[in-house]
Amino acid sequence: MSISVSNLTKIYGQQKAVDDISFVVADNQIVGFLGPNGAGKSTTMKIITGYLSADSGTAIVNGINVNADPLAAKKQIGYLPEGNPLYYEMYVREYLEFIAGIHELKTDVKKRIEEVIDLTGLRPESNKKIGQLSKGYKQRVGLAAALIHDPKVLILDEPTTGLDPNQIIEIRQLIKDLGSNKTVLFSSHILQEVESVCDRIMIINKGKIVADDTLKNLQTANKNVHTVLVEFGSKTDFDLLKNLPAVEIAEENGNGYLLQTSDPEKVKKCLLEFSLENNLDILSLQSKSKSLEEVFRNLTA
Repeated sequence: MSISVSNLTKIYGQQKAVDDISFVVADNQIVGFLGPNGAGKSTTMKIITGYLSADSGTAIVNGINVNADPLAAKKQIGYLPEGNPLYYEMYVREYLEFIAGIHELKTDVKKRIEEVIDLTGLRPESNKKIGQLSKGYKQRVGLAAALIHDPKVLILDEPTTGLDPNQIIEIRQLIKDLGSNKTVLFSSHILQEVESVCDRIMIINKGKIVADDTLKNLQTANKNVHTVLVEFGSKTDFDLLKNLPAVEIAEENGNGYLLQTSDPEKVKKCLLEFSLENNLDILSLQSKSKSLEEVFRNLTA
């Protein structure tokens, strides 16, 4: 396994930021690490990368115990932290050469720099100082620095922060491509991003892992709750609608309504009766499987 975490715990004062968590990530797997703010995502990533020590438990990367030999472990890891620390007065190539020197790169450094510049889409801005770049391009520089030594494991904390929609799509594709020969663990608040990129999803809440599976299996495991979408031809009484039998939660959604239920067929039948009683035309009526957003909300609310 590329990453193996066992009984990891980190305490700040009275708060357990990470509470006795364990998981493994296989070779060449892309894993999305989700959780609300303060759930323990960044703390866990910092422990795995050796930037923060755990109070108890172990983190092993490619067979190397991070606590016992942090330098050797860091050689196996490419890390893009959430803050993305950069030297703004340095030029892009100058900075990447500096990072390559830290890693004591043995290959042709200039050639490798040009490779990661192309890989991360930095070519149009590669002759500028880092401080002159937009936030999105600064993020690309951080990603290029994480890739410069061709690590086997990538730890990316919010890698698409600050990117525009086109750049986000490009970085998503890059992460997918990297996953063919690297292990990638990345956090994100963009749930659609995780759905489109990841082989597996872990959700952490209040320092504990509350879910760890494929998206399909997570949706199946939470299938006892469904969403029924209904849209009428004219406005209706929302209070009456949300009090229909078997409706657990109701939300207005533009011209329609989202009804959460454990019995979607009963709700559909009640909606048909409701429409007849109130002389309403139903424009659309459908039920859907749970989205990652709904799974996330149920597990972390």
